[in-house]
Amino acid sequence: MPLTFNSNNYTNLLVKYQPKVIKTEVENERAIALAEELEHNLHRTPEEEALLELLVILVEKFEEEHYSIPQQTPHSMLLHLIEDSDLKQEDLVGVLGSRGVVSEVVNGKRGISKSQAKALAAFFNVEVGLFI
Repeated sequence: MPLTFNSNNYTNLLVKYQPKVIKTEVENERAIALAEELEHNLHRTPEEEALLELLVILVEKFEEEHYSIPQQTPHSMLLHLIEDSDLKQEDLVGVLGSRGVVSEVVNGKRGISKSQAKALAAFFNVEVGLFI
């Protein structure tokens, strides 16, 4: 038998927890703690399920606004991989061509060609799509 949604019970939950748009880290942490508490309750009521869904939406909205990952470009990915691998521009001469070409690519003055993308992907052992 499916459980029915009780508006009075939901109203009582809303009054008790007072969910709202999250604007600070403290509010976010409180919402996460409450969501985790509800999530671990194996016998959630439909009203608790609705509150949990609301909290998840509020937390996701806050985190998308405050922790969004900037869109990676082929150039930024190359710079990240160079730094992460502790390489210097001259280490890419054999991969991209001359020192001048490497300098232009690394400094963003020249785009990464398809053949260079393939060579970089093989060199860094990553997907070629990161450079296209």
